[in-house]
Amino acid sequence: MSFFNRRILVTAAVFGLLSVNAWAQENGTRDEAKAMVDAAVEHVKKVGPDQAFKDFTNKENKAWQKKDLYVFAYNSEGVNMAHGANDKLVGKNLIDLKDPNGKPLIRELRDTAQKGGGWVEYDWPHPQSKKIESKISYTRKMTNFDGFIGVGVYR
Repeated sequence: MSFFNRRILVTAAVFGLLSVNAWAQENGTRDEAKAMVDAAVEHVKKVGPDQAFKDFTNKENKAWQKKDLYVFAYNSEGVNMAHGANDKLVGKNLIDLKDPNGKPLIRELRDTAQKGGGWVEYDWPHPQSKKIESKISYTRKMTNFDGFIGVGVYR
């Protein structure tokens, strides 16, 4: 292989690795998800639930949609109050929603939040690949609204 061909091959490999690395950086981390939930709970306290839910759902408001992370909020009965990725869910009662394996997702998120908050694992379609992937969401109860906030991370 000539020097020129090797140089092209090495350059292509480097750009390929950089592209994969840039794509991988678009995935949020567990630490970022937890920090986003904590900030969202504080935002609800600061501006009130109605305004906060609008802010979380507004796709133009990048404070609540970072990388592949977004905030979702539900009242304690399972009605979606905000969803950063799908505003069509707002106002719908999803208490009986299950993951592909039959796990009662919203119930588990709610119950975990009511017990002080924590992580809930489940399977969910990835918005980019459309494949069922493992996801884990951090959830926490709101102090001035009867409901919970969450942010999930694909693994």
